[in-house]
Amino acid sequence: MAFRDQQDTRELKESVVEINRVAKVVKGGRRFSFTALVVIGDEVDRVGLGYGKAREVPLAISKAVDDAKKNLFEVPRHGTTITHEILGEFGAARVLLRPASEGTGVIAGGGVRAVLELAGIRDILAKSLGTTNPINMLKATVNGLKRLRRPDEVAEKRGLTIRQVLPVSPAAAAPEETSAAPAPEEPSRASRSEGR
Repeated sequence: MAFRDQQDTRELKESVVEINRVAKVVKGGRRFSFTALVVIGDEVDRVGLGYGKAREVPLAISKAVDDAKKNLFEVPRHGTTITHEILGEFGAARVLLRPASEGTGVIAGGGVRAVLELAGIRDILAKSLGTTNPINMLKATVNGLKRLRRPDEVAEKRGLTIRQVLPVSPAAAAPEETSAAPAPEEPSRASRSEGR
């Protein structure tokens, strides 16, 4: 319970990604209003996306913030990056998210960067593969982050240990390969000399 209270007390930061003026055609002419796309997060592990529409910009932003608060979710992380590679999809938008080594930074553009930074992710590679519509791109990013899974969850589901689920790191596999590689070459040289 104390953990939940601690999460609620964390200050949520907001980032306005896009404000757009939209028009509704009525009998007397056009009625203009504004839409706002907002991302909120605590820069630790929670993030949410919201969309609001009103006759004035500040009101549209506050509506979007309220909507984002309803859509808050937790992002599984591994250190400063995500747990595994994933492709988020929404409509025609496709966003590829790849874990990155420490010190890489957030390699992402526009609104996707705002979502990842407010989710507390410090090292990641992101690439948009579909439409550049900001709403759909952000929803695709959120879709990808929501579908991320922790190693312990996967291990429990498959009935394995966490070590069996995690991929073998290239650094750990490299020494074995170098020590094993010369071994087959030795007998082949000897067999050649016998043949002569």
